[in-house]
Amino acid sequence: MQYGICNLSIVPLRGEPADTSELVSQIIYGEIFKVLEQRKNWSKVRLAFDSYEGWIDNKQYLEIAEDAYKTLNKETPKLSEDLVEFIEDKNNQLHPILLGSSLNGLSNLNHKHEGNFIEGKKPKSNIIQTAFLYLNTPYLWGGKTPFGIDCSGFTQMVYKLNGYKLLRDASLQATQGEALSFIEESEPGDLAFFDNNEGIITHVGIIMKDNYIIHAHGKVRIDRLDHSGIYNVDKRTHTHKLRVIKKVV
Repeated sequence: MQYGICNLSIVPLRGEPADTSELVSQIIYGEIFKVLEQRKNWSKVRLAFDSYEGWIDNKQYLEIAEDAYKTLNKETPKLSEDLVEFIEDKNNQLHPILLGSSLNGLSNLNHKHEGNFIEGKKPKSNIIQTAFLYLNTPYLWGGKTPFGIDCSGFTQMVYKLNGYKLLRDASLQATQGEALSFIEESEPGDLAFFDNNEGIITHVGIIMKDNYIIHAHGKVRIDRLDHSGIYNVDKRTHTHKLRVIKKVV
């Protein structure tokens, strides 16, 4: 088994080993993973954080030893907390990194970082404050950054920055936590899930106070939430059908 670490700000994780394949997620600077299969130009990897799998370009990561992988995987994540920061490599060149990048592997990459970072679990009340950092981020299928994000990437990154682990897709996140019977039982920071006409969960957002929700739909935005689902204040119609509310924290 081989192991790797992301040494670039953002690396596309694709469904198949081709540049034209679907973007299923992104790997952010400092994330570590197992290499499940290696071909001439592509590697199939499994992320340590959420066990998500996909293909990445061999030119866009560095291999690390198994011992280094295991050590990093045991450590409490240290995450960059500014929208954009920089790390410095051994040649004194600067590389941009984004909000939520992992700084645990700096020594493995021979990089230096002098910016701010956060670590450990934060109070549940901090979740909404973190969510606001992504407000107006454009929607991007498979995205996980303040420059493009999808609904479950948004919830996963907000929770990650507060020290909590969510799986990658909305349907997977819906398997976590405790189900609530009514919106009235929910607290700011709980998750609301929405399904399509086939009953498949396809959307997730973070509940705010006073029956509002922040979620990624076109962009990260704030809408009304009621017993039917999300009411889009711009379109004056319901855009998502409520399926279940989950308390993870």
